[in-house]
This record gives sequence, C-alpha cells and structure tokens, in this order.
Amino acid sequence: MASPLRSAWREVPRSRVRHFARLALDEVPVLAEDIFREIRREYPNLTIVPDESGEPVALVGIRRALEHFVGYVSDGSGGPREHPQVFQEFGRGQVQHGRSLDSLQAMYRLGVRLAWRRLAEIGQQVEIPAPAMYELAESGFEYLDGLVAESMRGYAEAAARQAGERLRLQRRLLDLLLTERPRKSPDDADALAERAARIGWPLPERVAVAVLLRPAREALAPAVGRDVLLDMECEQPRMVLPDPEEAGRPDLLRRATAGWSGAVGPPVPLAEAAKSLRWAAAAVRLMERGLLPAGEVLHCTEHTEALVLLPPEELIDALARRRLAPLAGCGPAQGRRLAETLLAWLETRGGAPEIADRLGVHPQTVRYRLRQIRELWGEEVEDPDRRFELELVLRARRLRGDLLPPTP
Repeated sequence: MASPLRSAWREVPRSRVRHFARLALDEVPVLAEDIFREIRREYPNLTIVPDESGEPVALVGIRRALEHFVGYVSDGSGGPREHPQVFQEFGRGQVQHGRSLDSLQAMYRLGVRLAWRRLAEIGQQVEIPAPAMYELAESGFEYLDGLVAESMRGYAEAAARQAGERLRLQRRLLDLLLTERPRKSPDDADALAERAARIGWPLPERVAVAVLLRPAREALAPAVGRDVLLDMECEQPRMVLPDPEEAGRPDLLRRATAGWSGAVGPPVPLAEAAKSLRWAAAAVRLMERGLLPAGEVLHCTEHTEALVLLPPEELIDALARRRLAPLAGCGPAQGRRLAETLLAWLETRGGAPEIADRLGVHPQTVRYRLRQIRELWGEEVEDPDRRFELELVLRARRLRGDLLPPTP
C-alpha cells in the first residue's frame, strides 16, 4: 500500500517537519500518561501488568507506539514496516484473561483520538498545511491497523496454544474417565477431580458416552457446548455428555450432531462412564453391519433388544443350532414360515386368529403350521425354559433380517 505521506505531507519543508517531530516527541511522555489515564477511566476493570521496572506495560506500549509513529512521520519513510512487539503481548493477554479483542481495539481507537487532538494542535502551532494534516490523520489510522494486526497475531497464537493445552488436558481426563478398571480407587476419584478442575469441567453425577461415525473425513466437529467433552482425535470421535437426562439435553444433542451418525450409551454414574462407552461402541458396530439404523445419533436405551441379543453372536448361534435343530429337515422356505409362526405364538400365546392377523395369513394356515410345530418339537414347547430360549434365538434372527417382522 502506498504511503499517504508521499504527496501533501512531503511538500512540507523538512525544517518544519523536524520542528513538528521535536515538539511531538517532547509531548510523548505526558501524552502517553494522559492516554493511559483516560483508558483506565473508561475501562476500570483493565488488568494492570507491570514490567521489570514496575512501570505498567500498557503505558510503556503507548509511549513506544507514539515515539515510533512520530519517528515515521519525521523521516517520511513510506510507512512503518514493524510495530512494537508489546502489542502482540496485549493480544495474548486478552486470551489469558478470557476476553475478546473488541475491548482492546476500542482502547486503541480511544488512544488514537486523544493522540490526534494533540498532534493537530502541534500542527497548527508550526503551521502545517491542512491537506498535509489530513494525510497525517490517514496515516495514523493506517498505523492503528498495524497495531491491531499485531495484537490479533498475538491473540491467535495464544488462543491456539491455549486450545492445544486444553485438548491435551481433556484427553488425559478422557483416558482416565473412559478406561474400564475392575475396581475404582479413591486415588482415581482424586485424579479425576484434579484433571476436570484443570479444564474447568464441573464433575456431573451422571454421564452418557457417545461414539460417532464421521460423515466425511474433513467433517466439521459437532457444535457442542464446552460442558461436553469431545475427542475428535479418534477414528470414531467420542463425546461425554454430562447430565444426559436433564430436560432439553436430547434436543440439544440432536441439533449439534445433525448430519452425523453414531450412538449414545446409557446414562451411568460418572465413575462408570466406561460402561456407557462399551454399549455405544457395540451399537456403532451393529450400525456398521446394517443391523441398526444409520444416518442419526441413536440412543442405546431405545435399542435394548438388539444390543442384548446381537453382540453375543457365538452364544446365540450355538443356542440356535440346538433349539432349532427340528427345522433341519425342512426346506428353507418352509423352515422360515414355521420359525415365524413359532415366534408369533411365543410372543402372543394367542389363538390362531390372533397369530394369523400378526403374520398376515389365514387362520387355517396357522393351525396347520402349529400342528407341524408340535410334531417337530413335541413337549419342548411346553417347557418354560425351552420356550424362553426359542424366543431368544428367533428374536435374534428377526433382528438380523432372517425372519419377517410382524404385520403392523
């Protein structure tokens, strides 16, 4: 960007410019004090940080900025290429005190206004032409932009460092929280409280843990609040939701995870968070196999049957081989029809009309199939334990899609 000092200001005799600069530099100490005092009056909660000599760092920064600008004015060098490093520190300080840059920029504007009033008075005193003073004002605001840019750089660096440190501490907390141990010790509770305090996370009584499936590799993280612990570093991101049964929490979660798939484990006491994670991970594995609906973040408590019957696949299959052995001599289609009829009878213990309505067939068809079932299983269908086992294995088959669901 071309310097505004290359036209009207450069036509001002150099002796007059030097006179202006001398008077301005003489004013700098008092002007800096006036600006600092006015800023403190406007912003009484401003944190005052002293330097090694005990002088406020903000006052030192104001003084250096004024001296730097006047020096630039006096030599007309085409604009300051560097700005006092202390303004980066001011930006870092805003992060450390949990404030935005808005108030800092407002302070800068206040300082520029006060400085300009005094420089305008000096300009009149040494008879600097009005067009040159206008260009000096433009240069002052250009200089202000540079100071703001320095502060933004410091702010961004500090914010990134702080976010990285919080993520590191949060991962340590999650590791402790989500690692399943045979027994929890008092030391675990103390460590949990200490790690939670370091990131400002109030310990809830109950939590639910979610496991997510990324909709895309570069998908933006769910827009959850700071009270939700979110770990995006895992292949399948994890979330710890405090007080999941609190009113409105499910709606907030649904909005925050729009476009994501996954599962939320059951609510558990804080010390048992790993159990909630285990169920959420199991549900996600079923989603990946197409055995639970994808496209949303579902709640494990709404899919208890699938989670109880489908994960212990080997056990259910072994039980099915024993209890469904009578079907071995039937063809695939006949065996499926008999299995569906048997399950409908076990679930309802109703008569032929009720079962027929459930299966969408004629009652006489149901009577015929029930006679076949009694011939195949005999007295087993009268034994409560055998009926329970038969219902378990047949429900598992229906969940896998091997049997048709009942007609609504």
